[in-house]
Amino acid sequence: MRALITGITGFVGSHLAEHLLQEGLKVYGTARWRSKLDNIEHIKNNIQLINADMRDGHSLERAVRESRPDYIFHLASQSFVPMSWWAPADTMETNVIGTIHLFEAIRKSDIDPKIHVAGSSEEYGMVYPHELPIRETAPLRPLSPYGVSKVAQDKLSYQYHKSYGLKIVVTRAFNHTGPRRGEVFVASSFAKQIAEIEKGKEPIIYVGNLDAQRDFSDVRDIVRAYWLALQKCEFGEVYNICSEKTRTVHEVLNLLLSMANRNIEVRQDPSRMRPSDVAILQGDCSKFRQQTGWKPTIPFEKTMEDLLNYWRERV
Repeated sequence: MRALITGITGFVGSHLAEHLLQEGLKVYGTARWRSKLDNIEHIKNNIQLINADMRDGHSLERAVRESRPDYIFHLASQSFVPMSWWAPADTMETNVIGTIHLFEAIRKSDIDPKIHVAGSSEEYGMVYPHELPIRETAPLRPLSPYGVSKVAQDKLSYQYHKSYGLKIVVTRAFNHTGPRRGEVFVASSFAKQIAEIEKGKEPIIYVGNLDAQRDFSDVRDIVRAYWLALQKCEFGEVYNICSEKTRTVHEVLNLLLSMANRNIEVRQDPSRMRPSDVAILQGDCSKFRQQTGWKPTIPFEKTMEDLLNYWRERV
């Protein structure tokens, strides 16, 4: 069996590639000529990379034609929420137009793969207390251009399934982290700063909004869920994936600080604040659990320990 991962060089893509190799699949992945390969350096001899860009429909047609996958995992996107305010049009072109390019490439091919589209809990956006925990039927009120782009991907998936019979499953994963997470993301930013302080940098950590509450999972649990989604879920449906527990960003910071070998002062940095921020994201993934039997297996403390050690190795 063959799988194609768009965005294989990214944080989640690299972990998914590892998991699919363990499942015995032949793994292909799209990468741009300028993509960093650090995340897949340890497996690059076991996978096949195809040069493709989400903005270039012809390159995606070639990727589908060359890989002839039984499974497609669509992960490639502009995924940093603050960047979507700085570059909203760029975010839409990559995430929305790119998804259309991919679906058109599949539609024009002579293959009939199962397709996973990675949505996001950011699609829910403004959530009111009576709507918690968030089910798949909750209103979508995205509060960032990124969230809007993911809603568009979600709706395109439904439309291409209904119009052309594409076998698409959409997941809305809540926050996930772990080794290889980019330094611009909150837990990874904290971990990198702590690792740098342990190496001798001034013992001050800079933070943004610490009050936001998030539902965190380990990326290794998430990619296992993505694989299960194409084994057991219904096409045309949407599924939340989450731990169903919330932590404030402050709690995440305190846990990481407790693992540090130095005393560290915390300072707020106004540049790290967002124009609008989702106050709380707590998911209900009973629909996915009942369909697949999935549940998280990696404790959050282990996730944070592995993330901090990842940055200690790099700084």
